[in-house]
Amino acid sequence: MTTTPRYKIAQWATGDTGRRALREVIRHPSMDLVGVFVYDEAKEGKDAGELCGEEPTGIIATRDRQAILDLGADCVIYMPRATGSGHTRAGLTQNQLLDDIVPLLASGTNIVTTCTDLLARGVRLGAEGQARVREACEKGKSSIWPSGSDPGFFTETFPFALLSVQRRIDLIELEEFGDLSHRPSPHMVMEQMRFGKPVEGWDPDRRKTHLYGEYQPALTVLADAAGLDVDEWTATGGVSAAREDTEIVSGLIEAGTAAAQKVVISGLSRGVEMIRFTQYAYVTRDLEPAWELGETGWRLRIHGDAPFDIAMPLPVPLDDLADHVPAYNANGPVNAIPYVCAARPGILTTEDLPPILPRGPRPAETA
Repeated sequence: MTTTPRYKIAQWATGDTGRRALREVIRHPSMDLVGVFVYDEAKEGKDAGELCGEEPTGIIATRDRQAILDLGADCVIYMPRATGSGHTRAGLTQNQLLDDIVPLLASGTNIVTTCTDLLARGVRLGAEGQARVREACEKGKSSIWPSGSDPGFFTETFPFALLSVQRRIDLIELEEFGDLSHRPSPHMVMEQMRFGKPVEGWDPDRRKTHLYGEYQPALTVLADAAGLDVDEWTATGGVSAAREDTEIVSGLIEAGTAAAQKVVISGLSRGVEMIRFTQYAYVTRDLEPAWELGETGWRLRIHGDAPFDIAMPLPVPLDDLADHVPAYNANGPVNAIPYVCAARPGILTTEDLPPILPRGPRPAETA
């Protein structure tokens, strides 16, 4: 007969993505929730089920890091806000992140995480930080796997399937589209993203620097997997204006003000572009200059001897998008837990794992 292994899981952080991951662990047939770490004092002492809209579980949220460490969980789903680099960094510092994950790994607890500092085997952590993580993994015989950029499957897992039928690759193009016209977040849309602001004096470095730090490590993993000899990375930014006054949920976008922006990250080999990632954010498609914008979602094109052109718009009304987006970020790490627990010790990339499926690895036959 077959036996299904069970996994003791702790959830670390319960923002939008963390709450969805917590819910899926509670519902998972082969996972047992053993702990929840929260940052918000108002969440401390609450039942895990209450935090994510499920029935009570008996697992009470804590702000005590040592309490989570003492659980001896098989895996921690580590999802605090820790992103960016330099002046664009948000959330935990890298030292705070390392102070969290190193003791867990050294104790034998595996980690799946959305923190992009661990992408490309932790290149952004620097030599000292990478060494701390690797040594902890060796000591605890544990592994840590970052799911990738937002969301990870688009820069890693999904392209890998298409690479499997290639022999010659001339160019990989990845595009991400985000229509923010229905986003009810005036501060984020109008101030942080600066939609509705004058295009004169637009600073492309505001977003370019942040996105380059977030996506370039993941794109490096993809380029390496594709066998592309990338020797130079570049990043550029751009803005386009609304052709006429446009009312969006977060406010008025006046004609001539910023209504779309893009960041382009390119990997070159001896001056020839081999991989290109473009992220578009917009509040209208009636623009000057005009851009070719897709619906909210993604597009992947591979130019080579087995070419592909695949568009993946999200089949969800924009007003309902907030209910669905967390799944794209949370489900991958939850599904990856059995694979990461079975993997060799170390900082893993998607290349190190079999194809990640909802059911996990097939259990061994036992008498």
